[in-house]
Amino acid sequence: MIHVLAIISAKPGKRQSILEAFQANVPNVRAENGCIEYGAAIDAENALGFQTRYGPDTFVVVEKWESMDALKAHAAASHMAAYAAKTKELIASRVIHILSPA
Repeated sequence: MIHVLAIISAKPGKRQSILEAFQANVPNVRAENGCIEYGAAIDAENALGFQTRYGPDTFVVVEKWESMDALKAHAAASHMAAYAAKTKELIASRVIHILSPA
């Protein structure tokens, strides 16, 4: 299994616009072969005191894939290219972590 954490920071005030495009694309991604989990998360409100917040412009995409080949196919999917084109001008930074279970 492959785990992916994508930390996406929007340009100021643009996170909701990116999340709307993201949510519209979720059914396409979840229908892909090998997709186990795919969703966005933001800072929890009223969390524990030791929380390190990402802030109002950032969200994290949590993904799980059956294999590296499934992840490669996801990265090459036409709906991902369309999502990237829609959100390109709204994103300030993107950091992708691809992980294997320990």
